[in-house]
Amino acid sequence: MAMKIRLARGGSKKRPFYRIVAADSRMPRDGRFIEKLGTYNPLLPKDSEDRIKMNVERIQYWLDQGAQPSDRISRFLEAAGILDKKERANLKKGTPGKKAQEREKEKADKAAAAAEAAKEAEAAPAEAEAEAAEETSES
Repeated sequence: MAMKIRLARGGSKKRPFYRIVAADSRMPRDGRFIEKLGTYNPLLPKDSEDRIKMNVERIQYWLDQGAQPSDRISRFLEAAGILDKKERANLKKGTPGKKAQEREKEKADKAAAAAEAAKEAEAAPAEAEAEAAEETSES
């Protein structure tokens, strides 16, 4: 039997509340589970102690029995120090869309042009001073 440690959703509409459960992977998300291992309330602030409650001993037992934690549960366990942190593939989910990339490119081009203009404006008075100094030294 393929065991999973995962979240089972409860609560009312737009007010989620999750139970952390050990369940057969073939069962529905909110369906039959073997054991309740804790709770997760995403509506509470991140620094609240009541946001995530886990029975660490029972979770460790199920991990030793071969249960696989879901991605969210593995993040909880990594934060609690039970599992080692693993590398995750951050695909292109965080990259901006085409229009946002075009806006960024236009903004960068404008900034480069402004920097170039400022550099030229800074160099022009220096050249004028150098020419004036040469004329006075020649006479």
